[in-house]
Amino acid sequence: MSELWDFFVVPLSYGFMQRALAASILIGAVCSVLSCYLVLKGWSLMGDAISHAVLPGIVLAAVLGLPFAVGAFAAGLACALLIGYLKENSRVKEDTVMGIVFSGMFGLGLVLFTKVETDQHLLHVLFGDMLGITPRDLIEVAIIAGGTLLIVLAKRRDLLLYCFDPQHARAIGLPLGVIHYGLLVLLALTIVASLKAVGIILVVAMLVAPGAIAYLLTDRFERMLVIAACVAIGASFFGTLISFHIDGATGPCIVLLQAFVFVLAFLFAPRRGVFALKRSNSHSAG
Repeated sequence: MSELWDFFVVPLSYGFMQRALAASILIGAVCSVLSCYLVLKGWSLMGDAISHAVLPGIVLAAVLGLPFAVGAFAAGLACALLIGYLKENSRVKEDTVMGIVFSGMFGLGLVLFTKVETDQHLLHVLFGDMLGITPRDLIEVAIIAGGTLLIVLAKRRDLLLYCFDPQHARAIGLPLGVIHYGLLVLLALTIVASLKAVGIILVVAMLVAPGAIAYLLTDRFERMLVIAACVAIGASFFGTLISFHIDGATGPCIVLLQAFVFVLAFLFAPRRGVFALKRSNSHSAG
């Protein structure tokens, strides 16, 4: 019992762990809610595209002495607008456009990253540094993630209708253009909030896994939001504690926990799991 008590209490005696836990829970909450819409819309690759495309903006922000969040948001928004423009003005499919834009911008960011000299620790932007979050970083994460989460929850019904049935949304007069680019802005803000904690590479997993897990476990969207949030917050909390005890990287620990839960859901989900589908097929055959 004392070992279990120490597992929770000892990390919390350190200020950097308290900040890491708070940041991971905030990021997990906003990523989980947004991931439900991305999974429903089929936009998982969009999160990948914007997260990689922010790198040149971050490097340029470091050169100009601007906050990373400003450069990341500008680059992410530019990526989203460019994808929309190319999709509307070419015959190329959206997933192909995403791949071209994000790989091109990520390549540009890597070139700038290797050629530009700066005293900023840009490597943390790639892989994250959850345990290195400062009080100022935590305030920034709280403002961006908290504001984004409130907007998504306030507009959740309009976003759901847009993702699930855009034709019906247009018929009842919802401004699809505003919702489309508004969702992209929220996605960019979420990625900006997550950069310092989990990095460009791992934020993609946090934007996809919770929604995918919840999608396997329920058919109701409101319940999907709750399940995704519980999975993401739980994985963020326990992943941060585990990383402390094994002296491992925090972001990868969180992502590995989410991947483990996804495997469990994939295999054992009551209706959509592998074993449930096999039982259903065997009953049908019988």
